[in-house]
Amino acid sequence: MTEKLSILGSTGSIGTQALEVAEKLSMKISALAAYGNIELLEAQARKYKPGLVAVFDENKAKELKIKLADTDVKVLSGMDGLCEAAVIDEADTVLNSVVGMVGLKPTLCAIDAKKNIALANKETLVAGGSLVMSAVKDKGVALYPVDSEHSAIFQCLQGCNDKKELKKIILTASGGPFFGKSYDELRNMTPAQSLKHPNWSMGAKITIDSATMMNKGLEIIEAAWLFDMPEDKIDVVVHRESIIHSLIEYNDNSVIAQLGVPNMKIPIQYALTYPQRTECPVAELDLTAVAKMTFYKPDMDTFVCMRACREAIRKGGLYPAVANGANEQAVGLYLKNKILFTDIGELVQKAMSDFKHKELAGLDDILEADRWAREYVLAHT
Repeated sequence: MTEKLSILGSTGSIGTQALEVAEKLSMKISALAAYGNIELLEAQARKYKPGLVAVFDENKAKELKIKLADTDVKVLSGMDGLCEAAVIDEADTVLNSVVGMVGLKPTLCAIDAKKNIALANKETLVAGGSLVMSAVKDKGVALYPVDSEHSAIFQCLQGCNDKKELKKIILTASGGPFFGKSYDELRNMTPAQSLKHPNWSMGAKITIDSATMMNKGLEIIEAAWLFDMPEDKIDVVVHRESIIHSLIEYNDNSVIAQLGVPNMKIPIQYALTYPQRTECPVAELDLTAVAKMTFYKPDMDTFVCMRACREAIRKGGLYPAVANGANEQAVGLYLKNKILFTDIGELVQKAMSDFKHKELAGLDDILEADRWAREYVLAHT
């Protein structure tokens, strides 16, 4: 059970819910970090009184330092600030819920400082899975998944006596706001339309990733690292109701599923309290109210991002970092109405195709592949 917590991404959807969970469980908040929402971060700092706060945007950090001048809270900035929040002595667990590749280095720093990790930042494992999992093993720390799908798999695996018994992992996908639409129909979907997720309230980037189903592709890569499973043993099924959060199948063809209402507080809390379970302020699942659940095969010909991610994890090395970096850059352009919805997947595929393979030797290689992918997207739009 976590006693002292550092939260990276405290002003986002996961971060704010994590603070509610931590407060209910009387956990000490040791550090907070955010990109630039200093109004909310100031309120959080005053309420939870962490030892330090970090703001990635250095100009915003200067503003926050002035706002918190009457407190004892230390204000840091940039990547160095995030890493300081990740290694603060007073925390035993770091919950990483920042968005994008910016989360990788702080995760590695936290592991090196022997902190347990509650991970909601997909890109950490997508781009740097081999480095992260190797570091986890070397430092003897725990890494607990916060994504609802990976938390579901983790929970289902508690009854697994031997990994050889596990036949496959089945990730569920809501299908996003554009389920059933053709590729031509998707072309002119606006950001406003893409941000209307049917089941979950999330940040803009992850909501767009859900609309393109890139999110599920990233989760395939993440699951491969988390659970040491080959890509061809990780299935995806579209489950529109988002009641079953994921499943595992054993070698006797028995299937175990984790169910619950669509609420992130359950996986957040389980990551912070494992192996214990405590009461959680979410609604009970009423199956009679759900009445029915539906399941469909994913359309990878239309939602090409998921296909690109499968190719990336099969190729290995730096290809996942390229796919992720290209996607992050493309999503940013799409949210600014500079490219079409379908351009996102096309740019990811092109970047993957044109990338010149090199060996992954360390963090610098991942950061260079990420930079190359972003520049590639900008040069091809």
